[in-house]
Amino acid sequence: MRQPCSERARHTQARQKQLVSLEELKTQLRWMKSMRTSRKGSVEMPAFMRQLVKETEKRVSSFFKGSRGGAADGEPPREGEKEEFIPSPYLDRPVLDKLTEEGCARWGLTYALGSMQGWRANMEDYHNCLPQLGGELADWSFFAVFDGHAGSSVAQHCSQHLLGHILATGGMGPEDDPDRVKEALTEGFLQTDKRLHCVARREGWERGGTTVVAALISPYYIYFANCGDSRAILCRSGEVCFSTEDHKPYSPLEKERIESAGGSVSIQRINGSLAVSRALGDFGYKGAENRSPSQQMVSPEPEVSVMERSPADEFLVLACDGVWDTISNEDLCAFIRNRLQVCTDLRDVCSQVIDLCLFKGSLDNISIILLCFPSAPQLSTEALHQEAELEDLLESKVAEIYDELSAGGEEPDLLSVLTVLASTVIPGLPPGGGIQSKRNCIISAYYQQRDMHKATVTDETCGF
Repeated sequence: MRQPCSERARHTQARQKQLVSLEELKTQLRWMKSMRTSRKGSVEMPAFMRQLVKETEKRVSSFFKGSRGGAADGEPPREGEKEEFIPSPYLDRPVLDKLTEEGCARWGLTYALGSMQGWRANMEDYHNCLPQLGGELADWSFFAVFDGHAGSSVAQHCSQHLLGHILATGGMGPEDDPDRVKEALTEGFLQTDKRLHCVARREGWERGGTTVVAALISPYYIYFANCGDSRAILCRSGEVCFSTEDHKPYSPLEKERIESAGGSVSIQRINGSLAVSRALGDFGYKGAENRSPSQQMVSPEPEVSVMERSPADEFLVLACDGVWDTISNEDLCAFIRNRLQVCTDLRDVCSQVIDLCLFKGSLDNISIILLCFPSAPQLSTEALHQEAELEDLLESKVAEIYDELSAGGEEPDLLSVLTVLASTVIPGLPPGGGIQSKRNCIISAYYQQRDMHKATVTDETCGF
């Protein structure tokens, strides 16, 4: 009989193989294309997108569905060993419908939310968008993104109760004392986790957890509370002036706490499994005796920061790691600033960010909240003119490439055109977005050329 340590070693090797293949798959997915979103928050998947998904879904299916518990990829089960099927955390094709909403506060804040399930088998993200808290806090706002894992129940529960626990501390009021507010945020997180533990035991949620990134905006300050690897950035005077720090198991201070609590870090995960070192829930990692909640392998304590508000504040972004896995703080700041100059609807800006992340290779749920202050970039006639010139240039480039590839007598496919175009220098692409952010224009141009080519062939065949 095989020993347990050998069994664990085989699982580790299989997991390492899976991670390598996942990176290869992400490279393939970077060639997928973007589509426009509707103002109502839902997406109708265009025909060209369905075709592109079909070109990748076989790779996805063979990769994930080929993985079985108890045997490395490609290794048949040994005699007498039962083959265990492990459900894939990914779909054969992404769910592209988007949830969007927008709103504003009386003091000049506007906001929009965009959220999409993507390639994940389930949607596990939740959010809070409260532009006005009411009462003596009528000029305060609260926004948060909850990125659940091992189920959505914990994320949903925390989205319903976290703010209430923060308010119950009594640390927020007209005096706006930063020290008291920071203490209130920390205590609110800890109380949420404490109450959640009882619910989790009753409901069987011990394995579930959620990261949280939140922004509390007062008349004078912006308070950030981060627990996990979701992230917030603040753009001021055209640059990222602040960002939260991700809590990953391999970070030196996080790793020290994990090991002191009896855990280990392997494959950049706690005990080779959990990819974040701070979260609400995940009570299977919080059982070390004689240690406070903040000293457990997974800590529920947020990292709280405060920034004094400035007239130069442009916008603030809260997003799950499905965004940050594919784009840097600086690139996202640059891309959003550019989009705000050509889009009047913040929901459209959020949707474009989601599409950009999806087609740069994100396989996760994708959620983003965009908060715009009065100094945010406004619609620009010059930017609109440059956008129109760029799209004209892309259409002409696609036509040239299509004609060159057609010279061989075969109809070029979309990926061939994109491959050539990706190696072409294109001036004027949106900063931070690159060629991926203009995929919708490129795809439309490709199908226009294909239809024109078919019409020409038909005319020649009929003798016109």
